[in-house]
Amino acid sequence: MSRALLIVLDSLGIGAAPDAPRFGDEGADTLGHIRAHCASGQADVQRSGPLRIPNLDRLGLHYAWSRAHGQPVKDLGPGDSTCAVLRERSTGKDTTSGHWELCGCPVDYDWGYFSAWQDSMPQSLLDAWCERASLPGVLGNCRGSGTELIKQLGEEHIRTGKPIVYTSADSVLQIAAHEQHFGLQRLDEVCHITRELVDAWRIARVISRPFVGDSASTFRRTGNRHDLAVPPHAPTLLDAMVATGFEVIGIGKISDIFAGHGISRSIPATGLPELFDVTRDTFRSAPDGSLVFVNFVDFDSEYGHRRDVPGYARALEYVDQRLPELLELLQDGDLLMLTADHGNDPSWTGSDHTRECVPLLAIGAGLRTGFAGIRESFADLGQTLARHFGLPALAHGQALPGANA
Repeated sequence: MSRALLIVLDSLGIGAAPDAPRFGDEGADTLGHIRAHCASGQADVQRSGPLRIPNLDRLGLHYAWSRAHGQPVKDLGPGDSTCAVLRERSTGKDTTSGHWELCGCPVDYDWGYFSAWQDSMPQSLLDAWCERASLPGVLGNCRGSGTELIKQLGEEHIRTGKPIVYTSADSVLQIAAHEQHFGLQRLDEVCHITRELVDAWRIARVISRPFVGDSASTFRRTGNRHDLAVPPHAPTLLDAMVATGFEVIGIGKISDIFAGHGISRSIPATGLPELFDVTRDTFRSAPDGSLVFVNFVDFDSEYGHRRDVPGYARALEYVDQRLPELLELLQDGDLLMLTADHGNDPSWTGSDHTRECVPLLAIGAGLRTGFAGIRESFADLGQTLARHFGLPALAHGQALPGANA
């Protein structure tokens, strides 16, 4: 046992899951469609040519994608890494379900959803919310893209003081408000009231979406986003680690996803460069017996939801170029794992997540190298980490084969 670094490449799916047709996602393939777009030579002023991610592919990303599609591949690479394909067992294709299952706590029940395209929140809930929060009303109350709704309704929001409310295919309610005109503290208060009210509706997350700017052409969301999630319904790997005296360091939105449960220390960071810098610096000084856990949310929020294929490609190449900075920090006994929590195919219709298999790439102590198979739950990752830290087996998941298995 030593340390572990767990990186969630948010939304990097590698092909439609077997149950994707139930979600309307048959044929979705986040990584595959990005590669195809880049290989097609479509114009992009900021990059050109095929997708160049040699470090991720050396760890087995292309191999995992190929096996997820039933395609033969000659070899994994140099032979010092492990890769697998993970299928989600949870009922949803959302951030919360994905992360909880990765940490050994699948969501076997149905979340509540505000899925109607218009009038998403029922009037009874809307009335109670406006009364409790002393709001003059709301704008939006629909399913759609947050960036587009802020552009369309931001000026009216400033004029009326009504927050912009929207939802998606996920179990989520998002509230956008201007940082200066509405105020961050006021937005935080409103979101906490909302969290209390929607508990009865089994809504997984309430998300504050502050923005700045003076007009539709200048509005932009800021890094002061805050997620208010329900706590996991059962203990996770993180809880087991903290209870045993190990340290769990959550970077970025990790603490929010787990409602602070099982987190020893939370370090804020926004934007891919800062998230990477903080991850590198934190892991460099992390003590023995610690888990550093980060979500690279930009893949999902900036490129997947916005259906920006070239942007997603650039982000992947950016992380790939910097990956050696993390690999060189690995010490004897350390374990580095990269995975995803769901898909978000930027070439797909709409702006929602896609039900896909995800990769698991690992390098470090204790794992048998090569392909570890197509796994039937994300929880296999959590079980593997539990074994790495010498913890009792979690309730769900099967650990990847050890070097001596």
